[in-house]
Parts: sequence; structure tokens; C-alpha cells
Amino acid sequence: MGFYSQVILPRLLDWVMSDPAFTQYRQKVLAHVEGEILEIGFGTGLNLSYYPHHIKKVTTIDPNSGMNQLAEKRIQASKIEVENRLINSEHLPMANDTFDSVVSTWTLCSIAQVEQALQEIYRVLKPGGKFFFIEHGLSDKPEIQIWQNRLTPLQKIIADGCHLNRNIQRLVEQQFDSITLEKFEIESFPKVSGYTYMGVATKAG
Repeated sequence: MGFYSQVILPRLLDWVMSDPAFTQYRQKVLAHVEGEILEIGFGTGLNLSYYPHHIKKVTTIDPNSGMNQLAEKRIQASKIEVENRLINSEHLPMANDTFDSVVSTWTLCSIAQVEQALQEIYRVLKPGGKFFFIEHGLSDKPEIQIWQNRLTPLQKIIADGCHLNRNIQRLVEQQFDSITLEKFEIESFPKVSGYTYMGVATKAG
């Protein structure tokens, strides 16, 4: 990773993702997590403040050491014990059936081998475990999809692999049989990046 990915981008994303528009969605996604928890794409640790009070420990992963440096301040300030690991989500070292909950917030857009990452998420979940997610992705409007497809090559360069045009519903449904899903636009954001998928996918028991 170069200077941009490790120094500039983490600070840029921390600023953008700290927008109050995201707060209500973080709270809603995290409201029902329980048990042994894995968060993929921990980033700068913005979710820590929104985990329920009864949560004592979260295992987190992120491949970007620059993100981890910024996250450290939030880890130190949190009452939650954080086991923070510098790895990617396509090759998780955890054993099968380890976690009750896996969390992903605005992360699946930028994982290079996203199908493999979702296979890994499914693998490490216990039977009956749940994958809680909120992601931006492919709009339901063809006229917006055109621009998402056009702009994604540029977006991948300036946002470290982020895709504007991933069909998050299709990707999750390829791995999970049971899924509840909401789709909507975050009105304060550009239409090419504001179309949002929020849901819970459950591993077969």
C-alpha cells in the first residue's frame, strides 16, 4: 500500500463516514448483535460507539494499517475489548462456526474478492448465526446504474477499490438462504453512492 492508501485515504474516509447521516444506520445495524462478534472492515473504528452496552468484546479485521492507526484512539477510549487484527476478509484464520454475529458496514464495496469474503463470513458463523450489514451499491434506477458503471473505474482508484455498482442483494443471497433486507437512498448523498442495502442474513441452523 502506498502513501495515499495508508495516510491520506484513512483520514478522508474517517471524515466522510463520521457524517451524522450515518449515525442512525449504525445504531440500527448494531442493535441486535450478540455473542461472539466479528467486524470486517473495521476501518477507523467508527462503529465502536454504537455497539449495545452489553457487548464486552469484538474481534475486528482490516487490511489497512493506516486505518488501524486511526482506530487505536477509539479502541483505547472504548469500554469494549477489541481484538484488532491486520488481515483481509478473503482468508480468515478463524475456525469454522466461531462467531454468533458478523458485522459489515460500508465494506463489501471495496473487497477485491467479495464472493470469497462472503464465503468466509458464512464459514466462521455458527449455525443460526447472523450477518448484519449495511452497504451502498447498485441502484434500482437504470439511469443511475449507467453512471455507477461509468464512474466505478475512477472510484476504485480514488477510494481504494470501492465499487459503486455492486449488487449487494445478489451477492449476499448467493451465500445465504435466509435474508431480510431494506433498500433505500440516503438523500443527503449523491445518487451514485447513496443507494443502500441494509439487512440481516442468517446461516442455516
